[in-house]
Amino acid sequence: MRTMLGWLLCISSTIAMNACAQSTPPVAGTPASATASATPATSGNSPTQVIATGLEHPWAVALLPDGSFLVTERPGRLRRVPADGKVSAPIRGVPKVFAEGQGGLLDVVLDLDFASNQRIWLSFAEPGDGDTAGTAVATATLGPDALTDLQVFYRQLPKLEGPNHFGSRIAFDGKGHVFISQGERNQKDLAQDLDMLQGKLVRLNLDGSQPRDNPFAAGPGLRKAIWSYGHRNMQSLAVDPRTGTLWEGEHGPRGGDEINLPEAGKNYGWPIISNGMDYATNRPYAQTIGTAKSGMESPYHVWQKSPGISGMAFLVGHPDNAWNNSLFLGALADRNLIRLQLDGDRIVSEERLLTTLGERIRDVRVGPDGSVYVLTDADNGQLLRLQAPGVVK
Repeated sequence: MRTMLGWLLCISSTIAMNACAQSTPPVAGTPASATASATPATSGNSPTQVIATGLEHPWAVALLPDGSFLVTERPGRLRRVPADGKVSAPIRGVPKVFAEGQGGLLDVVLDLDFASNQRIWLSFAEPGDGDTAGTAVATATLGPDALTDLQVFYRQLPKLEGPNHFGSRIAFDGKGHVFISQGERNQKDLAQDLDMLQGKLVRLNLDGSQPRDNPFAAGPGLRKAIWSYGHRNMQSLAVDPRTGTLWEGEHGPRGGDEINLPEAGKNYGWPIISNGMDYATNRPYAQTIGTAKSGMESPYHVWQKSPGISGMAFLVGHPDNAWNNSLFLGALADRNLIRLQLDGDRIVSEERLLTTLGERIRDVRVGPDGSVYVLTDADNGQLLRLQAPGVVK
Protein backbone atom coordinates (compact mmCIF):
# COMPACT_ATOMS: atom_id res chain seq x y z
CA MET A 1 0.00 0.00 0.00
CA ARG A 2 1.35 3.37 -0.93
CA THR A 3 1.28 5.84 1.94
CA MET A 4 0.18 9.38 1.44
CA LEU A 5 3.02 11.84 2.11
CA GLY A 6 3.12 15.49 2.88
CA TRP A 7 -0.48 16.21 3.81
CA LEU A 8 0.57 17.85 7.08
CA LEU A 9 1.93 20.70 5.00
CA CYS A 10 -1.60 21.71 4.06
CA ILE A 11 -3.26 24.45 6.03
CA SER A 12 -4.82 22.60 8.95
CA SER A 13 -7.31 25.22 10.03
CA THR A 14 -9.42 24.94 6.87
CA ILE A 15 -10.93 22.29 4.69
CA ALA A 16 -9.95 22.25 1.03
CA MET A 17 -8.26 25.58 1.65
CA ASN A 18 -6.11 27.43 -0.82
CA ALA A 19 -4.26 30.72 -0.40
CA CYS A 20 -6.73 33.52 0.32
CA ALA A 21 -6.54 36.29 -2.26
CA GLN A 22 -8.49 38.08 -4.95
CA SER A 23 -8.07 37.12 -8.58
CA THR A 24 -5.21 38.56 -10.59
CA PRO A 25 -4.74 38.81 -14.36
CA PRO A 26 -3.92 35.55 -16.11
CA VAL A 27 -0.40 34.26 -16.53
CA ALA A 28 1.22 33.84 -19.90
CA GLY A 29 0.11 30.78 -21.81
CA THR A 30 -3.54 30.98 -20.84
CA PRO A 31 -5.86 31.26 -23.88
CA ALA A 32 -6.55 34.97 -24.27
CA SER A 33 -10.00 34.28 -25.70
CA ALA A 34 -10.96 32.33 -22.61
CA THR A 35 -9.69 34.42 -19.73
CA ALA A 36 -11.00 37.62 -18.21
CA SER A 37 -8.11 40.01 -17.60
CA ALA A 38 -9.86 42.70 -15.60
CA THR A 39 -9.98 42.86 -11.83
CA PRO A 40 -13.32 41.35 -10.76
CA ALA A 41 -16.13 43.63 -9.76
CA THR A 42 -17.65 43.04 -6.34
CA SER A 43 -21.22 43.18 -5.10
CA GLY A 44 -22.63 42.27 -1.72
CA ASN A 45 -26.17 43.47 -2.36
CA SER A 46 -27.90 40.81 -4.46
CA PRO A 47 -31.31 39.93 -2.99
CA THR A 48 -30.66 36.96 -0.68
CA GLN A 49 -33.02 34.73 1.28
CA VAL A 50 -32.01 32.35 4.06
CA ILE A 51 -33.86 29.08 3.43
CA ALA A 52 -32.32 26.90 6.15
CA THR A 53 -29.74 27.02 8.92
CA GLY A 54 -28.24 24.49 11.33
CA LEU A 55 -26.54 22.34 8.69
CA GLU A 56 -23.18 20.89 9.78
CA HIS A 57 -20.62 21.55 7.05
CA PRO A 58 -23.07 21.04 4.19
CA TRP A 59 -21.29 19.95 1.03
CA ALA A 60 -23.86 19.70 -1.78
CA VAL A 61 -27.49 20.54 -2.50
CA ALA A 62 -29.85 18.98 -5.04
CA LEU A 63 -33.10 20.66 -6.04
CA LEU A 64 -36.08 18.30 -5.90
CA PRO A 65 -39.01 18.67 -8.34
CA ASP A 66 -41.44 19.50 -5.52
CA GLY A 67 -39.47 22.60 -4.50
CA SER A 68 -37.65 20.98 -1.58
CA PHE A 69 -33.96 20.16 -1.34
CA LEU A 70 -31.54 17.36 -0.51
CA VAL A 71 -28.42 18.44 1.36
CA THR A 72 -25.35 16.39 2.24
CA GLU A 73 -23.44 17.11 5.43
CA ARG A 74 -19.78 16.17 5.34
CA PRO A 75 -19.87 14.16 8.62
CA GLY A 76 -22.09 11.63 6.80
CA ARG A 77 -25.71 12.78 6.91
CA LEU A 78 -28.23 13.41 4.16
CA ARG A 79 -31.10 15.81 4.95
CA ARG A 80 -34.33 16.91 3.32
CA VAL A 81 -35.09 20.60 3.48
CA PRO A 82 -38.67 21.57 2.55
CA ALA A 83 -39.55 25.03 1.29
CA ASP A 84 -40.27 26.19 4.84
CA GLY A 85 -36.63 25.47 5.80
CA LYS A 86 -37.31 22.91 8.54
CA VAL A 87 -34.35 20.51 8.29
CA SER A 88 -35.34 16.85 8.51
CA ALA A 89 -33.82 14.16 10.64
CA PRO A 90 -30.98 12.31 8.85
CA ILE A 91 -32.21 10.11 6.03
CA ARG A 92 -31.40 6.48 6.82
CA GLY A 93 -29.40 4.17 4.58
CA VAL A 94 -26.55 6.53 3.66
CA PRO A 95 -23.25 4.67 3.05
CA LYS A 96 -20.59 4.71 5.74
CA VAL A 97 -18.10 7.49 5.10
CA PHE A 98 -14.52 8.34 6.04
CA ALA A 99 -15.31 11.59 7.86
CA GLU A 100 -11.81 12.91 8.48
CA GLY A 101 -10.13 16.03 7.12
CA GLN A 102 -11.69 16.76 3.75
CA GLY A 103 -13.38 13.36 3.62
CA GLY A 104 -17.01 12.57 4.27
CA LEU A 105 -20.31 12.66 2.40
CA LEU A 106 -19.79 14.88 -0.63
CA ASP A 107 -21.88 15.41 -3.78
CA VAL A 108 -25.54 14.60 -4.35
CA VAL A 109 -27.28 14.77 -7.74
CA LEU A 110 -30.59 13.53 -9.08
CA ASP A 111 -30.70 10.86 -11.74
CA LEU A 112 -31.72 12.12 -15.17
CA ASP A 113 -34.89 9.99 -14.82
CA PHE A 114 -35.50 10.91 -11.18
CA ALA A 115 -39.17 11.73 -11.79
CA SER A 116 -39.83 8.10 -12.65
CA ASN A 117 -37.19 6.18 -10.66
CA GLN A 118 -36.47 8.40 -7.59
CA ARG A 119 -32.79 7.52 -7.99
CA ILE A 120 -30.04 9.72 -6.57
CA TRP A 121 -26.26 9.65 -6.85
CA LEU A 122 -23.88 10.28 -3.96
CA SER A 123 -20.12 10.74 -3.91
CA PHE A 124 -18.23 10.16 -0.69
CA ALA A 125 -14.93 9.22 0.91
CA GLU A 126 -15.23 5.48 1.43
CA PRO A 127 -13.23 3.89 4.28
CA GLY A 128 -10.96 0.95 3.50
CA ASP A 129 -8.72 -1.34 5.49
CA GLY A 130 -6.75 0.29 8.26
CA ASP A 131 -6.76 4.06 7.89
CA THR A 132 -7.19 4.05 4.13
CA ALA A 133 -9.94 5.67 2.11
CA GLY A 134 -10.87 6.56 -1.45
CA THR A 135 -13.45 8.47 -3.43
CA ALA A 136 -16.55 6.43 -4.24
CA VAL A 137 -19.93 6.98 -5.89
CA ALA A 138 -23.15 5.17 -4.98
CA THR A 139 -26.68 5.18 -6.32
CA ALA A 140 -29.84 4.63 -4.28
CA THR A 141 -33.60 5.05 -4.36
CA LEU A 142 -34.85 7.99 -2.31
CA GLY A 143 -37.80 7.32 -0.02
CA PRO A 144 -39.54 9.66 2.43
CA ASP A 145 -37.03 9.05 5.21
CA ALA A 146 -34.63 6.34 3.97
CA LEU A 147 -32.53 5.21 1.03
CA THR A 148 -33.04 1.76 -0.43
CA ASP A 149 -31.28 -0.29 -3.11
CA LEU A 150 -27.94 1.33 -2.32
CA GLN A 151 -25.23 0.20 -4.73
CA VAL A 152 -21.66 1.41 -4.93
CA PHE A 153 -21.24 2.43 -8.56
CA TYR A 154 -17.55 3.42 -8.58
CA ARG A 155 -14.52 3.07 -6.32
CA GLN A 156 -11.21 4.90 -6.62
CA LEU A 157 -8.48 2.29 -6.33
CA PRO A 158 -6.19 1.72 -4.60
CA LYS A 159 -7.39 3.23 -1.35
CA LEU A 160 -4.72 5.31 0.38
CA GLU A 161 -3.98 6.78 3.78
CA GLY A 162 -4.58 10.46 4.48
CA PRO A 163 -7.55 12.82 4.90
CA ASN A 164 -7.28 15.14 1.87
CA HIS A 165 -8.07 15.61 -1.84
CA PHE A 166 -11.09 13.39 -2.44
CA GLY A 167 -12.82 15.77 -4.90
CA SER A 168 -15.64 15.02 -5.84
CA ARG A 169 -18.47 16.03 -8.17
CA ILE A 170 -20.81 14.11 -10.49
CA ALA A 171 -22.10 15.29 -13.89
CA PHE A 172 -24.05 13.68 -16.74
CA ASP A 173 -23.42 14.41 -20.42
CA GLY A 174 -26.95 13.48 -21.54
CA LYS A 175 -25.47 10.89 -23.91
CA GLY A 176 -25.48 7.90 -21.59
CA HIS A 177 -22.37 8.75 -19.57
CA VAL A 178 -21.51 10.00 -16.10
CA PHE A 179 -18.36 11.93 -15.23
CA ILE A 180 -16.83 11.65 -11.74
CA SER A 181 -14.20 14.11 -10.54
CA GLN A 182 -11.77 13.27 -7.77
CA GLY A 183 -8.45 14.27 -6.27
CA GLU A 184 -4.97 12.79 -6.28
CA ARG A 185 -5.19 12.27 -2.51
CA ASN A 186 -2.32 14.74 -2.07
CA GLN A 187 0.10 12.25 -3.63
CA LYS A 188 1.09 14.48 -6.50
CA ASP A 189 2.86 12.01 -8.79
CA LEU A 190 -0.17 9.72 -8.96
CA ALA A 191 -1.97 12.27 -11.13
CA GLN A 192 0.38 11.25 -13.99
CA ASP A 193 0.14 7.48 -13.42
CA LEU A 194 -2.42 5.94 -15.79
CA ASP A 195 -2.49 2.73 -13.74
CA MET A 196 -3.93 4.68 -10.78
CA LEU A 197 -7.29 6.43 -10.50
CA GLN A 198 -6.11 9.29 -8.28
CA GLY A 199 -6.05 12.67 -10.03
CA LYS A 200 -8.18 11.46 -12.92
CA LEU A 201 -11.51 12.52 -14.38
CA VAL A 202 -13.49 9.31 -14.89
CA ARG A 203 -16.17 8.59 -17.50
CA LEU A 204 -18.50 5.59 -17.21
CA ASN A 205 -21.71 4.36 -18.80
CA LEU A 206 -24.80 4.82 -16.67
CA ASP A 207 -24.89 1.09 -15.94
CA GLY A 208 -21.34 1.22 -14.55
CA SER A 209 -19.62 -0.37 -17.54
CA GLN A 210 -16.58 1.08 -19.30
CA PRO A 211 -17.32 3.04 -22.50
CA ARG A 212 -15.55 1.44 -25.42
CA ASP A 213 -14.59 4.85 -26.77
CA ASN A 214 -12.83 6.02 -23.60
CA PRO A 215 -9.33 7.16 -24.58
CA PHE A 216 -7.47 4.40 -22.70
CA ALA A 217 -10.04 1.62 -23.11
CA ALA A 218 -7.68 -0.46 -25.26
CA GLY A 219 -4.47 0.29 -23.39
CA PRO A 220 -2.95 -2.68 -21.54
CA GLY A 221 -2.22 -1.90 -17.90
CA LEU A 222 -4.18 1.36 -18.00
CA ARG A 223 -7.35 2.27 -16.12
CA LYS A 224 -10.05 2.13 -18.77
CA ALA A 225 -12.39 4.50 -16.94
CA ILE A 226 -10.00 7.47 -17.29
CA TRP A 227 -11.18 10.38 -19.45
CA SER A 228 -8.42 12.90 -18.63
CA TYR A 229 -5.54 13.07 -16.17
CA GLY A 230 -3.00 15.34 -14.51
CA HIS A 231 -5.60 16.87 -12.18
CA ARG A 232 -5.04 17.92 -8.57
CA ASN A 233 -8.28 18.21 -6.57
CA MET A 234 -11.40 18.63 -8.71
CA GLN A 235 -14.28 20.12 -6.71
CA SER A 236 -16.14 21.77 -9.61
CA LEU A 237 -17.88 19.98 -12.48
CA ALA A 238 -20.80 20.96 -14.71
CA VAL A 239 -22.06 20.53 -18.28
CA ASP A 240 -22.98 23.67 -20.22
CA PRO A 241 -26.67 23.15 -21.17
CA ARG A 242 -26.19 25.28 -24.30
CA THR A 243 -23.46 23.17 -25.89
CA GLY A 244 -22.97 20.00 -23.85
CA THR A 245 -19.38 21.04 -23.10
CA LEU A 246 -17.99 19.73 -19.82
CA TRP A 247 -16.35 22.32 -17.54
CA GLU A 248 -14.14 21.33 -14.61
CA GLY A 249 -12.52 23.34 -11.83
CA GLU A 250 -9.77 22.31 -9.44
CA HIS A 251 -7.71 23.63 -6.60
CA GLY A 252 -4.14 24.61 -7.22
CA PRO A 253 -1.84 24.45 -4.21
CA ARG A 254 -0.75 27.88 -2.98
CA GLY A 255 -2.16 29.65 -6.02
CA GLY A 256 -3.19 28.36 -9.42
CA ASP A 257 -6.85 27.42 -9.09
CA GLU A 258 -7.97 26.61 -12.62
CA ILE A 259 -10.86 25.86 -14.96
CA ASN A 260 -10.45 23.29 -17.73
CA LEU A 261 -12.68 22.03 -20.51
CA PRO A 262 -11.41 18.45 -20.24
CA GLU A 263 -11.05 16.48 -23.46
CA ALA A 264 -10.54 12.77 -23.98
CA GLY A 265 -7.05 11.52 -23.21
CA LYS A 266 -5.51 14.90 -22.50
CA ASN A 267 -2.99 15.59 -19.73
CA TYR A 268 -3.71 18.68 -17.61
CA GLY A 269 -0.24 18.75 -16.16
CA TRP A 270 -0.30 18.42 -12.40
CA PRO A 271 2.27 18.40 -10.80
CA ILE A 272 4.64 18.94 -13.76
CA ILE A 273 3.08 22.24 -14.76
CA SER A 274 1.29 24.48 -12.27
CA ASN A 275 0.66 28.12 -11.45
CA GLY A 276 0.77 27.36 -7.71
CA MET A 277 3.51 27.03 -5.11
CA ASP A 278 4.56 24.70 -2.33
CA TYR A 279 2.72 25.65 0.86
CA ALA A 280 5.89 25.29 2.94
CA THR A 281 8.39 27.16 0.79
CA ASN A 282 6.27 29.40 -1.49
CA ARG A 283 8.37 28.04 -4.36
CA PRO A 284 7.39 25.52 -7.04
CA TYR A 285 7.26 21.88 -6.00
CA ALA A 286 10.24 19.74 -6.96
CA GLN A 287 8.24 18.07 -9.74
CA THR A 288 7.06 21.36 -11.25
CA ILE A 289 9.08 22.61 -14.22
CA GLY A 290 6.98 25.69 -14.98
CA THR A 291 3.53 26.76 -16.10
CA ALA A 292 3.54 25.14 -19.56
CA LYS A 293 4.97 22.08 -21.33
CA SER A 294 4.51 20.59 -24.77
CA GLY A 295 1.95 17.78 -24.68
CA MET A 296 0.22 19.16 -21.58
CA GLU A 297 -2.82 21.42 -21.43
CA SER A 298 -2.56 24.87 -19.88
CA PRO A 299 -5.62 26.00 -17.89
CA TYR A 300 -8.54 27.43 -19.80
CA HIS A 301 -8.87 30.00 -17.02
CA VAL A 302 -6.60 30.46 -14.02
CA TRP A 303 -6.52 32.41 -10.79
CA GLN A 304 -2.88 32.95 -9.90
CA LYS A 305 -3.98 33.47 -6.28
CA SER A 306 -6.49 30.83 -5.27
CA PRO A 307 -10.08 31.69 -4.37
CA GLY A 308 -10.56 28.03 -3.36
CA ILE A 309 -13.15 27.14 -5.99
CA SER A 310 -15.84 24.59 -5.17
CA GLY A 311 -19.32 23.91 -6.60
CA MET A 312 -20.10 25.06 -10.15
CA ALA A 313 -23.37 25.80 -11.98
CA PHE A 314 -24.53 27.46 -15.22
CA LEU A 315 -27.35 29.99 -15.46
CA VAL A 316 -28.50 30.02 -19.10
CA GLY A 317 -31.75 30.21 -21.03
CA HIS A 318 -33.13 33.22 -19.13
CA PRO A 319 -32.65 36.19 -21.49
CA ASP A 320 -34.51 38.59 -19.17
CA ASN A 321 -32.24 37.72 -16.23
CA ALA A 322 -29.25 40.03 -15.67
CA TRP A 323 -27.15 36.97 -14.87
CA ASN A 324 -28.06 35.04 -18.02
CA ASN A 325 -25.15 33.16 -19.61
CA SER A 326 -23.16 33.03 -16.38
CA LEU A 327 -21.05 30.39 -14.70
CA PHE A 328 -21.14 30.44 -10.90
CA LEU A 329 -18.49 28.95 -8.60
CA GLY A 330 -18.28 28.84 -4.83
CA ALA A 331 -15.13 30.34 -3.29
CA LEU A 332 -13.97 28.79 -0.05
CA ALA A 333 -10.81 30.75 0.67
CA ASP A 334 -12.10 34.09 -0.63
CA ARG A 335 -15.47 33.56 1.10
CA ASN A 336 -17.71 34.73 -1.71
CA LEU A 337 -19.52 33.61 -4.85
CA ILE A 338 -17.81 34.00 -8.22
CA ARG A 339 -19.87 34.90 -11.29
CA LEU A 340 -18.16 34.56 -14.67
CA GLN A 341 -20.01 36.24 -17.53
CA LEU A 342 -19.81 34.14 -20.69
CA ASP A 343 -19.91 34.95 -24.39
CA GLY A 344 -20.22 31.45 -25.80
CA ASP A 345 -17.34 29.65 -24.09
CA ARG A 346 -15.37 32.85 -23.64
CA ILE A 347 -15.14 34.34 -20.14
CA VAL A 348 -15.56 38.09 -20.57
CA SER A 349 -15.81 39.37 -16.99
CA GLU A 350 -15.83 38.30 -13.36
CA GLU A 351 -17.99 39.51 -10.50
CA ARG A 352 -17.79 38.59 -6.83
CA LEU A 353 -21.11 38.23 -4.97
CA LEU A 354 -21.89 37.74 -1.27
CA THR A 355 -18.72 39.64 -0.43
CA THR A 356 -20.13 40.94 2.84
CA LEU A 357 -21.40 37.55 4.01
CA GLY A 358 -17.94 36.39 5.11
CA GLU A 359 -18.74 32.68 4.61
CA ARG A 360 -17.04 29.87 2.73
CA ILE A 361 -19.26 28.99 -0.22
CA ARG A 362 -19.18 25.22 -0.77
CA ASP A 363 -21.85 24.57 -3.40
CA VAL A 364 -23.96 26.45 -5.92
CA ARG A 365 -26.94 25.26 -7.99
CA VAL A 366 -29.37 27.07 -10.31
CA GLY A 367 -33.11 26.50 -10.22
CA PRO A 368 -35.47 26.27 -13.21
CA ASP A 369 -36.58 29.88 -12.65
CA GLY A 370 -33.01 31.22 -12.59
CA SER A 371 -32.71 31.47 -8.82
CA VAL A 372 -29.23 30.69 -7.48
CA TYR A 373 -28.84 28.48 -4.40
CA VAL A 374 -25.67 28.29 -2.33
CA LEU A 375 -24.43 26.41 0.72
CA THR A 376 -22.12 27.92 3.32
CA ASP A 377 -19.49 25.59 4.75
CA ALA A 378 -19.60 26.01 8.52
CA ASP A 379 -20.55 24.29 11.75
CA ASN A 380 -23.85 26.14 11.39
CA GLY A 381 -24.10 26.11 7.61
CA GLN A 382 -26.86 27.79 5.65
CA LEU A 383 -28.81 27.21 2.47
CA LEU A 384 -29.37 30.54 0.72
CA ARG A 385 -31.24 31.70 -2.36
CA LEU A 386 -29.99 34.60 -4.50
CA GLN A 387 -31.70 36.49 -7.28
CA ALA A 388 -30.24 38.65 -9.98
CA PRO A 389 -30.69 42.42 -9.66
CA GLY A 390 -34.10 43.49 -10.90
CA VAL A 391 -35.76 40.12 -10.38
CA VAL A 392 -38.98 40.42 -8.38
CA LYS A 393 -40.36 37.38 -6.53
